[in-house]
Amino acid sequence: MVDRTPWDSVPELHSTADVHIPSDPLARVIGQEEAIDLARLAATQRRHLLLVGPPGTGKSMIAQALALHLPVPRHEVRVVHNPENPERPMIEVVSENEVESESVSRLSAAGDLIDPKDAPGNVAQRLGYRCGSCSSLSSYTERSCPQCGVSKLDIDRNNNPFGDLLGGMLESAMSVIPQAPVGKEKVTTTRMRGGKEEVVVFERAGDHIRVLDQKSLEKRRELEKTSNRKVVVPLKRNPFVLATGASETELLGDVRHDPYGGHQGLGTPPYERVVAGSIHEAHEGVLFIDEISHLGQTQRYILSAMQEKYFPITGHNPQSSGAAVRVDSVPCDFILVAACNIQDLENILSPLRSRIAGGGYELLMDTGMPDNDDNRAKYLQFIAQEIQMDGRIPHANMETVKGLVKEGRRRAQEWDDHSNQLTLRLREMGGLIRAAGDQAAKEGSDLIEHDHLEKALKRARTVEEQIRARYGSYMKGLSKDVSDSQKEKSPYYMQNQHMGDQMFH
Repeated sequence: MVDRTPWDSVPELHSTADVHIPSDPLARVIGQEEAIDLARLAATQRRHLLLVGPPGTGKSMIAQALALHLPVPRHEVRVVHNPENPERPMIEVVSENEVESESVSRLSAAGDLIDPKDAPGNVAQRLGYRCGSCSSLSSYTERSCPQCGVSKLDIDRNNNPFGDLLGGMLESAMSVIPQAPVGKEKVTTTRMRGGKEEVVVFERAGDHIRVLDQKSLEKRRELEKTSNRKVVVPLKRNPFVLATGASETELLGDVRHDPYGGHQGLGTPPYERVVAGSIHEAHEGVLFIDEISHLGQTQRYILSAMQEKYFPITGHNPQSSGAAVRVDSVPCDFILVAACNIQDLENILSPLRSRIAGGGYELLMDTGMPDNDDNRAKYLQFIAQEIQMDGRIPHANMETVKGLVKEGRRRAQEWDDHSNQLTLRLREMGGLIRAAGDQAAKEGSDLIEHDHLEKALKRARTVEEQIRARYGSYMKGLSKDVSDSQKEKSPYYMQNQHMGDQMFH
């Protein structure tokens, strides 16, 4: 049972700011009760969904809410260099525990950060932080000491047996770069620790100095041995992947082009050029594709990925150096939430629909819900949600809320022939709320009043409604607005001309 502000409490409310908004994202979906139940089931049972219906009925909102009901991803996917065949990189799937363990190792290999004043004087000087003349501290990007004005290059030259010979050449070269850093990037020395001498490295780290002891250096060397890999699907990721309108490359992944190919020393290794597609990024999550029929034959790749739960990444451009690279067995175990309008249903590949039906559900979205107190309470929640999400308009008073409910009833009748119902084409209703809110903001009102809604109803009309209001019909508006040659190119003109020909004959 959703905790929702009841409709009979409206007389006691000052504005929509007093309306309770559920924390459960699925409870924020208005109407569509069957779709909400199926989304909850899909999250727990990992089922696919095909949502069919007109725009603005909540299809994308349901997909996003479903993703938030899934467990967080537990694995990271990496591409690993294959020394025997570099153009066939390997896949490594790493668990959450392994990733966290590696993070701890990286932290231990990072060493300690210290202030330059706490570093040995000669080390701070060689790194470019300390002035060798007056011992004052400054950034290594300062070529001269801010305190005494002595050039740090002069100090470096004095410490260099070839300083007189090379100093002038060095200074003239560095003068080309106004803030060229001075000193060494790192200094290796030794120190006594626990009665034993150990190697220690001091590195520049911005305003600090990084100190790497023997243990940190060993950890760093271990990490360097495993550096020939690239994370393509990180552990910390969004479980909801929107792939609406994605190209084939964006959807399936790619191998970037390098003019030098994988040439050692010149080109980029093949494994570093691998890019995951949306189907791989949605691993352990939700892949949402609205207007899925527009993908055409690319749908067959979605079908293969759903069946196998693995899909290779290859270079898609035959002229690219990545065309010869292939990474097999890249995991893509996702929940597909596909959506389309009724007229596009026939353009979804039959095998894909069969796969969805065999491992999930198909659902026709509702366009209206009965006009009763329970559903009016949902409308009240919807209005409050839209205002909160927008963030730029004031809240609405209860008279405005009643006006919006009345408009929802009118639109249900006019758009879908639903009598005594409230429309669930809520994207357009949200636009009306924002139009009224913009009017209130323009007038400096603290609340959206009913007169703001009345003005918004006039301004939020579709262009077709405006044409009918001004000219009486589309064709009359067309005759006033365009030339004869333009009219002949109009699909409306061709359709009416054809109908006229049929009537004449």
